[in-house]
Amino acid sequence: MGNEQESPLGKLSPAFNPDAFFESALAELRADGRYRTFTQIERLAGRYPMALRASGQAPVVVWCSNDYLGMGQHPVVLAAFHEAADRLGAGSGGTRNISGNTKEHVLLEQELADLHGKEAALVFATGYVTNEATLSTLAGMIPGCIVYSDALNHASMIEGIRHSKAEKRIFRHNDVAHLEQLLAADDPARPKLICFESVYSMDADIGPIKAICDLAERFCAMTYLDEVHAVGLYGERGGGVAEREGQMHRLTVIQGTLGKAFGCGGGYIAASGPLIDFVRSHAPGFIFTTSIPPAIAAAARASVAHLKASTRERARHQAVVTNLKAQLVAAGVPVMPSQAHFVPVFVGDAHKVRRISDELLNGHGIYLQPINYPTVPRGSERLRITPTPLHTDEQVVALVEAMRCVFDAHGLLRGMTEVALHDG
Repeated sequence: MGNEQESPLGKLSPAFNPDAFFESALAELRADGRYRTFTQIERLAGRYPMALRASGQAPVVVWCSNDYLGMGQHPVVLAAFHEAADRLGAGSGGTRNISGNTKEHVLLEQELADLHGKEAALVFATGYVTNEATLSTLAGMIPGCIVYSDALNHASMIEGIRHSKAEKRIFRHNDVAHLEQLLAADDPARPKLICFESVYSMDADIGPIKAICDLAERFCAMTYLDEVHAVGLYGERGGGVAEREGQMHRLTVIQGTLGKAFGCGGGYIAASGPLIDFVRSHAPGFIFTTSIPPAIAAAARASVAHLKASTRERARHQAVVTNLKAQLVAAGVPVMPSQAHFVPVFVGDAHKVRRISDELLNGHGIYLQPINYPTVPRGSERLRITPTPLHTDEQVVALVEAMRCVFDAHGLLRGMTEVALHDG
């Protein structure tokens, strides 16, 4: 074919070397301090938050897991998992339409619908897929729909909105007045969908759910609330911030995950029966994806049911969070303002935050992954601590002392109670 050559990537010009391109791009990430390294962690069931970096190595204390309540090792959850796995096997066998629909999936969706006070629920393979598939389907198929999206919405929401090809308006983060201006400027006859989160995981602030619901009712808009960092953790039964604030009934769609506070895997939406059936019937991300294993569905249902009835985990969790924040602030560690259960600690430099993470792991047996761009803006690099009810008071003291020592060595201790990022 003349001056073309065959390649695993297709027909490429000999002037283009794909591996050289990939290596160059990776070198840029390394130079920028944004190259991501994956630390091998082997969690120790029954001993969480203890884990091994690798088989045979000394244990470390995990302080950055999204298993916020330690439900991934709860005896009730493990028993449900083992029973279903022994009875039904490891995998689901296909999509929900083709052999992958079991009683465990149906019961889990009923449990989730009840959790949020909705008519129905739909379980997806992951939380990311849930947002992308649902938003691209709703916004893309409702004629003339305009989407209003918080500026700090998760990447999965952004991708779903983008793939919908619907018109979109971005409102400043948690700025209800700006959202009102955008809503008022558009044709009142056009369908509208407001997308936002309850707990924003990087800045640890909480969305104004009631105020946004008020606007939605005034402008006849639908609402889509991402509660992935709140379900299980807030509300009388773990229904999230919307339950805590008495707003669940006002929301069109509530989206959540089974892979964080519920300790398992998968994502879901809860809404009216017709809306759920519409998404089930039209969303490619649901239709063409193998369903979660029935054992995972059974374990997740056990976790949801347990946290509906038990407040013990949530109470202990909040006590550990409050204690840790107070001790870090007293030690001069630059804790950023937090309205939620996250404890973000400001560093502000990609290379430095990686070094600090390595020093905590190698020198103190503490596992905390750095948070860099594009997850957070450049110059706002940080560590994000996620305490659990299973962290002991002694482990809190050890973490505070280790961070005080490492941050002091890097000249990052502050003589203030909190540090806030400047705008932008």
